[in-house]
Amino acid sequence: MEITRRRLLAALSAAGVLAAVPTGRASAAEVAQGVARLLANTVEVFAGNAAAGARAETAAKRAAVEKTARADLASLDAASGDGELFAGLPLGTSAPNLNTTYQRLYEIALATRMPGLSPDLYANTAVQDRVLDALAWLHAHYYGDQATGYYGNWFTWEIGLSQHISRTLVLLADRAPAALVTAYLASMDAYLRNGEDGDVDLDSRFHTGANLADITTNRILQGALTGGAAGEARIRKALTDQLTVFATIDPYALEHGVTDGYYADGSFIQHASVAYTGSYGKGLLSRVVQTLKLLDGTGFAHGGELVPTVYGWVRDGFAPLIFEGWMMEAVKGRAVSRTGTGYADVATIVEAVVDLASLATGDTASALKSYVKHLRATSRAALDPAVFVSPLSIVRYAGLLADTSVPAADLNPAARSVAFDAMDRTVHRRPGYAFALARSSRRISKYEYMSGENLLPWFQGDGAHYLYLSGQDQTQAYGVDYFTAVSPYGLAGVTAPVEHRGSVPELYDGKLFYDNPDHPLDFTASSESQNTYVYFPTATGDHSGGAVLGAYGAVGWVLGEDVPWRDKRAGILPDDFVVYRGARATKSWFLLDDEIVVLAAGVGDAPGAGRAVTTTLDARIAAAGDAVSVTEGAGWVRYANATQGTAVGYALLSGPAPKARLATVTRSRRAVRTSNPDTAVTRQVFSLTVEQAARARPAAFAYALLPNASEAAVRHHRGAEVLANTPRLQAVRHRGLGLTAANAFAPGPHHAAGITVDGPASVLVRRDKDVTVAVSDPTTGRSTVTVVLRGRALRKVSGDDAVRATRVPGGTRIEVRTHHAYGRSFTATLR
Repeated sequence: MEITRRRLLAALSAAGVLAAVPTGRASAAEVAQGVARLLANTVEVFAGNAAAGARAETAAKRAAVEKTARADLASLDAASGDGELFAGLPLGTSAPNLNTTYQRLYEIALATRMPGLSPDLYANTAVQDRVLDALAWLHAHYYGDQATGYYGNWFTWEIGLSQHISRTLVLLADRAPAALVTAYLASMDAYLRNGEDGDVDLDSRFHTGANLADITTNRILQGALTGGAAGEARIRKALTDQLTVFATIDPYALEHGVTDGYYADGSFIQHASVAYTGSYGKGLLSRVVQTLKLLDGTGFAHGGELVPTVYGWVRDGFAPLIFEGWMMEAVKGRAVSRTGTGYADVATIVEAVVDLASLATGDTASALKSYVKHLRATSRAALDPAVFVSPLSIVRYAGLLADTSVPAADLNPAARSVAFDAMDRTVHRRPGYAFALARSSRRISKYEYMSGENLLPWFQGDGAHYLYLSGQDQTQAYGVDYFTAVSPYGLAGVTAPVEHRGSVPELYDGKLFYDNPDHPLDFTASSESQNTYVYFPTATGDHSGGAVLGAYGAVGWVLGEDVPWRDKRAGILPDDFVVYRGARATKSWFLLDDEIVVLAAGVGDAPGAGRAVTTTLDARIAAAGDAVSVTEGAGWVRYANATQGTAVGYALLSGPAPKARLATVTRSRRAVRTSNPDTAVTRQVFSLTVEQAARARPAAFAYALLPNASEAAVRHHRGAEVLANTPRLQAVRHRGLGLTAANAFAPGPHHAAGITVDGPASVLVRRDKDVTVAVSDPTTGRSTVTVVLRGRALRKVSGDDAVRATRVPGGTRIEVRTHHAYGRSFTATLR
């Protein structure tokens, strides 16, 4: 599909960012001035300036940069010279080694430009010349030859190497020989093999979202190095390409077929179908804010016009997913298997928010500054600003924290329920806890595995939940150790068959992907088939989502097969390609104040599979020495960790009694990621499970999760009552809240407590002085959803235009236009 200027401008205009593109031609002098400012900004962003170099707050950052550079120089001195530039990094066949080599050269160059470092590094031209000589040697022997390059991962050649090279050349622009710069620019263009004619291709599946932001930022720097009319053209083309990431994704009018990016409901997707706010999403946030800083005052863009869009990402996309300074696992893809923590993820976001606040004005700037203070005040881990990329960000952060006129304030209300419909995620927040739910559908992947990361991922999108409790160090509850210690078949909330599944390396002779280029589907490392069937397969079902009414929510989901199983059965996949069959269940989560009510029906194995099935109501970890207790009574169980001061109660509302277990597990972190250190972790693992024997009849059960509940509160729990729990309809009523909630899963009428729902839908009705209603279509495929409220006739007094209320005999008919709503909730107040 060919992009036209008109279509691009229409997309940017719809996103509200068209004003960021300057109109009119700039003179040669203006361009030269803008390029000079861009180069200077870049040096300041990464190396700081004299003022920052004299600040005590940047001392730790400067010390870290100096220590790294000295280690790199020592490694440079120790190299054998026989096929390596740095000791221990042989070149010629390893893309990671080449990437690390260029990264180390950047680190050395950075030290020579950072004020405040020792004089034998800062402004040392001899050290800079060593870097430039090394760049020339690498280009001559390991980078410039296009016939021998581009082995390993495409990302290394199109993004990673170019990032290190471009930054290094900018840092040393005053000394870099023109011929060297020209040679590298030509090679970097040539390595954009998933692009078009050495430039970005917006139709390429590789040039989307966070990847596109990385590539275009690199090309902006390359334009500054080029200078003149050609440099201006590169900068403007790269900027225009990058602006497309600011456009909100409309799933019904995709540009270039791209589903990667931010959605109206705050969702972020990368890799076409992966819920990814906590990894690629934060990368995109960081990169675009960084680009705004690079372009500040250059005349190439009016960055202020873009600030409201990025603020919306922070408010609607990130803030709901950060709990007491921790980024939630449900949106991190394969990154859940890394040893870095959710606190470190948020440090990256804090730097971006600090810098965004410096570019914002008025209420937006105030809200961002207050949010930074809130994160600092509530995080259970100290944020070390030395991890920030920019010394200037460290100075801004210190100034913000010292500003007594800025109050700490969350961007979230204290009670909030958020439906990220576009990425099959739900977050429910209350003072004292946050609940995150991960699902999958034909739109969203069941999991993400790639490059030996997240080796045991199979059920992470099968209704897995994460219950974060206030006041706890979340590294003791989640992070890599949760996935290391807890069985992949026994993640909290998951229904899984009792069987052994092999990781990709186990299945395919130690390889990190399924290698079969001779098959018609062309299974290579970065092929679309690899994505579809190995890296991030989607489910095959449509029903995933729910409605939100104020701070309350309902979610419905149907567990079924994934695409690999379906297509293997259809004879599409190779004989030696291994697939696994899923279990069966229809589930609902009703999200209230001090309880989350979970209903499950039709729970069991797939027809004819003959396997036992286990449903894990909850799973929690604790340190080996923590004082953990599990108490039980008739219809209830309570888990408590006295050391951490946390507890969760479980009220069993119907169905078979679950089994509570507390075991000590020791396992290596390498079990979940091949590149993790072989570090054994020992954790106490609590699990509460419902177990079904092979060929047992499908089961139904209901229970309530009670965060922070005392034993007395669990014993005497009186909350929501179950009205229906079948594969057709699941519904509850909470009399104290005046709330009735229902998820319907099948065609036809469904009745519960004076409410009739026609066909699949999610509905919440709250009766107080007025009647408030929320309705959504979790299938995303219906044009209208109809609900009838029995009782006195009501009229609509406010609400969404898509909601129409009419009187019918015996009640009120509510018709909701859900065409092209993508699961969105529609609400109305009736009187």
